[in-house]
Amino acid sequence: MLKKTFFITGVNSGFGLAISSAAAAAGHTVIGTVRSEASRSTLAEALPAVRTVLCDVTEFDRIDSVVRLAEEEHGPVDVLINNAGYGHEGVLEESPIEEMRRQFDVNVFGAVAVAKAFLPKFRERRRGFIVNVTSMGGMITMRGIAYYCGSKFALQGISEVMRAEMAPFGVHVTAVCPGSFRTDWAGRSMIRTERSIADYDQLFDPIREARQAVSGKQLGDPAKLATAVLELVENDNPPTQLLLGSDALKHVSAKIERLQEEIAAWRHVTISTDG
Repeated sequence: MLKKTFFITGVNSGFGLAISSAAAAAGHTVIGTVRSEASRSTLAEALPAVRTVLCDVTEFDRIDSVVRLAEEEHGPVDVLINNAGYGHEGVLEESPIEEMRRQFDVNVFGAVAVAKAFLPKFRERRRGFIVNVTSMGGMITMRGIAYYCGSKFALQGISEVMRAEMAPFGVHVTAVCPGSFRTDWAGRSMIRTERSIADYDQLFDPIREARQAVSGKQLGDPAKLATAVLELVENDNPPTQLLLGSDALKHVSAKIERLQEEIAAWRHVTISTDG
């Protein structure tokens, strides 16, 4: 395996920590973003081989300079892992629009801003690999996480366009779509809107309780996801999206079947508008 330089956002926990650990253990150079000096110190103790940079992906005006300095200090980046993100949970009617804006700032605009800092470099070098971590929630929907699913659907679509635009320059782009994994996504990392409308109690309270109860007990193993990502970035013909987790496979496959049935059932109306 050729040694590569990785730039990974959000490396202090979850998938970012797992991928950083696996990449460093494989001998790759890893540059990881953290948002505070405290996180930098904690990561230095856990993974001393990872080179950290302070970067909040929502500070859009700073990202170009962060990337430039990272390459000046550590050499050209081969692989960008756009991992930074978080989950928001709340009934749509109850959830303030400000929480949606923050969700999109981190999960969509932050990811796109980091990618755009690398696009000219990868294009000019005629090589590079961008992995945008989306979710099965970017291909299916679930009650109570409308803002999260919306953000991941957006990043999923942007990733497909990015892939098509960068392919002529030898740059690969894949959206990695995990199912439920044993991370802090549904635990301390999740932002939860307070309940306020009694009509939703029966519908949503059991969903919230079940999501909290399963946190840390999900089927997916982050270390195995990291192994899969390292395998992905070695491939010369990577997929547009890579589902990770048997639950992601199950739910997305069922969505495709339902969509095909619905398209067939409404085909006569669909084609009736041609003029």
